[in-house]
Amino acid sequence: MRDKQSRIFAAAASLFAEKGFAGVTTQQISERADVAAGTLFRYATSKGELLMMVYNQQFRSALSAGDRESRSRRDPVDAVQAVVRPILEAADSNVENTVNYQRELLFGSASEKYRSEGLDLVARFEETIARRLVEAARNRGLDERRAEDQARHAGRSIFAILHLILARAFTGAHPDDDPEADLHAQIDQIVTGFFAALDDDRPARSGPEPGASSPQRKKEA
Repeated sequence: MRDKQSRIFAAAASLFAEKGFAGVTTQQISERADVAAGTLFRYATSKGELLMMVYNQQFRSALSAGDRESRSRRDPVDAVQAVVRPILEAADSNVENTVNYQRELLFGSASEKYRSEGLDLVARFEETIARRLVEAARNRGLDERRAEDQARHAGRSIFAILHLILARAFTGAHPDDDPEADLHAQIDQIVTGFFAALDDDRPARSGPEPGASSPQRKKEA
């Protein structure tokens, strides 16, 4: 069983890389994997799910690489950028497949195994971003509990930005913009807002307590 699954994965990965999502059929995948069509659909119920199977592995590898790289970065913007960069680079290798993968993530069937795995990877991406931000907040002596709440929101926002930038190459929107530079600028904006929100939550310095005497102005002679 594992051998058949490995052959299906290898066949799907090679065909999607060669022809792109639109140019591949499930029949071609089953023929290259040397399995019957019925056998193929026991492992993945659609071409979209086969793409999810392949690209989940790519997403997982890129996320692991980004997580490792980000741990050595002191600056929080650099740390977040380190998480994101391998995913952006992997996506650039085949824009058509990346956009179709994103579509399956967003709109695929809730019952599909590989979509569930993909959404788990999205959650892991957001958690990795949040963890780097909480660590940076802790190093600055900021409220860690409040930082955890804000970091979750920041992680989701950064995934949303990444999603739109990856789709941009296929849609043709903002063709003159450099995607990586644009992403860096938006990450910088979100991280700046994250720390600003935490700074705003710090207790304000209190003035003289009620009833305390204040310095008297020296009487004029």
